[in-house]
Amino acid sequence: MSMIIAERLGLAVWVKDLKAARSLGRMGNIHYVSKRLKYVFLYIDGQKAEQTIRKIERLYYVERVQRSLRRELSTEFHKLNQSPTQ
Repeated sequence: MSMIIAERLGLAVWVKDLKAARSLGRMGNIHYVSKRLKYVFLYIDGQKAEQTIRKIERLYYVERVQRSLRRELSTEFHKLNQSPTQ
């Protein structure tokens, strides 16, 4: 039995009201809530990302939504300085 891993997208959702922000759990998986900076980081389904982001932006307590840039970052690291003893 093979398990299919769904592609997911990280979002930072800046909110006005943290109590109301708990309802974002219906849209995806809440990973972190910052009480001081008033944002929620959550993961959503990557295939339904556009329509989910539009739904989130329409909520009265949401100020703005930022996508995670993790996919655009290079994850290949090479040794730049190799010591001569190796």
